[in-house]
Amino acid sequence: MTEPAPVPDDEPVSVLFTWAVVPGREPDFERWLEEVNAASSRFPGHQGVTWLRPRETRPGDKPIYHCVLRFRNGRDLSRWLTSPEREVVVRHLAGIAEEAEPRETTTGMETWFSLPGRPVLPPPRWKMAIVSFLGVYPCVLVFQLLGAEHLSELPLPMVVRAAILPMLLAPILTYLVMPWLSQILRGFLYDRR
Repeated sequence: MTEPAPVPDDEPVSVLFTWAVVPGREPDFERWLEEVNAASSRFPGHQGVTWLRPRETRPGDKPIYHCVLRFRNGRDLSRWLTSPEREVVVRHLAGIAEEAEPRETTTGMETWFSLPGRPVLPPPRWKMAIVSFLGVYPCVLVFQLLGAEHLSELPLPMVVRAAILPMLLAPILTYLVMPWLSQILRGFLYDRR
């Protein structure tokens, strides 16, 4: 099985796994989901997992399950993927399901751009850059109009004053602006297929 592409050790990371289940073994696979979820949740840096179950399949087709696994950083993810605990749990899948290739990995700002309930690759970087600009520019403009002048009057070292805008901007972009923009610009960001 191909391992995910190397990711920076200090950035949040999400990995998309795809599993093809032997027809009729879905109940066994569902029990395995509980086992692997419990094992991974005990690992440092684990930030959650989302399983997407298949819709109805034609007779003879393998049901396909998708899993989006999130870790605090690449280092924590690597510890889980190479752990003896994961190896044991994955061995329990023999004859039940196989992991399909390739695994998809996203890090950093790519996680701002997602479609709820669907595993997708991140949009092209040039589209992410445009949408990021559309999110950052109004925030910086408002800061310049309302706060920059007052900030320059404070008796603080330059390094402290320079840190104030990023400290305000990062959570505003992450929790408010970028999720909203990625939702309203979904048609631009993602291939309509």
